[in-house]
Amino acid sequence: MPTQPRSAAPQPRRPRRPSQPRRARTLAVMLGVAAAVVTADAVSKALVLRDLPGRPPVRLLGGLLTLRLTVNPGAAFGVGTSYTAIIALIACGVIVYVIRMAARLRSLSWTIGLGLLLGGAAGNLGDRLFRAPGPLRGSVVDWLNLPHFPWTFNLADAAITCAAVLIGILAVCGVRIDGTSPAAAARETRGEQVTETP
Repeated sequence: MPTQPRSAAPQPRRPRRPSQPRRARTLAVMLGVAAAVVTADAVSKALVLRDLPGRPPVRLLGGLLTLRLTVNPGAAFGVGTSYTAIIALIACGVIVYVIRMAARLRSLSWTIGLGLLLGGAAGNLGDRLFRAPGPLRGSVVDWLNLPHFPWTFNLADAAITCAAVLIGILAVCGVRIDGTSPAAAARETRGEQVTETP
């Protein structure tokens, strides 16, 4: 009897790359979030430097928020005050890394998280480059303080912290930067339809 031809084994699909229009929209969202953070951080620092020098701390919302002007040569929350230039170079590396990762973005949540990280890093890097005592050695302007929180911070620090929390949640949930999860990737390998995650 003639033997039946064997059906070819299904070949695993290659991961789909985002189309050019989608990539452009994703990049625009990330840069828009980053620009909003940088703008809000720069404007707030300018207002603080104009209005707070020489004044005692300003308590708002019944003490829930205190405005207190400090200058910080270290990293976020005053860490690493002796390594200002190294911290500035690390911030440059973070910015380059985020921009390179943007080509793989398909998840809105990752896009927002990386936009917050990019904006926060750029906001504080601007202080490092353009404030006294000089390039790569400039001190960051901090002005926000919360009750029972020992450090003063700024909007760039807050954006970096929010980005870290969001990225951590996405990592724990298994959401990848391309918008898929490990389970979705396995289904795509088997040829099944994959629904992108937000």
